[in-house]
Amino acid sequence: MAKTFNYQGVAITWFGHSSFLLEHGEEAIYIDDYAARGTERKASIIIHTHSHYDHCASTPMLADSKTVYAGMCGKHARDLIGNRLKIRGVQIEFVEAYNITKPFHPKGTGCGVIITLGGVRIYHAGDTDFIPEMAQVRCDVALLPIGGHYTMDEKEAADAVKAITPKVAIPMHYDYISNTKADAGYFKKLVESNFSNTKIVILG
Repeated sequence: MAKTFNYQGVAITWFGHSSFLLEHGEEAIYIDDYAARGTERKASIIIHTHSHYDHCASTPMLADSKTVYAGMCGKHARDLIGNRLKIRGVQIEFVEAYNITKPFHPKGTGCGVIITLGGVRIYHAGDTDFIPEMAQVRCDVALLPIGGHYTMDEKEAADAVKAITPKVAIPMHYDYISNTKADAGYFKKLVESNFSNTKIVILG
């Protein structure tokens, strides 16, 4: 069941896996909407971080004639990284997301995104390991994978929090598809043991 966390006027809803809805005013931004179910809110913007079926599989009922698709990653990801778009007053920045020691997400085939909505910067890391480029990310809220196998695990994600120092971090990409079993409570404990000021919000 989808759960929502409100941060400074921005509603952040997690549907499971890497699927999120960000809402502020008239704007409704879906990211990797594969798991987005049970919502009737039409998308103003839909973003896919990469082309794998469990991310880049848009739910037709979410879109209408006004919906804008941004960041259709895959073969074009390499061209998107480092770019910024402004759509309907929403700023979208594309940043690196890749595996270091795994074969699933080679560098240049996917992106992370930083979305500025209602004055709040929200970083969706995409499918990635803990990579050096994360030290350059500045955000209020970080949405980080913890499932291991395809992405970071709990420890790597805790290291990412330490590098990024967001005000809030929300774990994602776990306990939804095979090989992504993880313990969000353990992730929270690891972050807290680093004496971090980051608040961990578990929506699962």
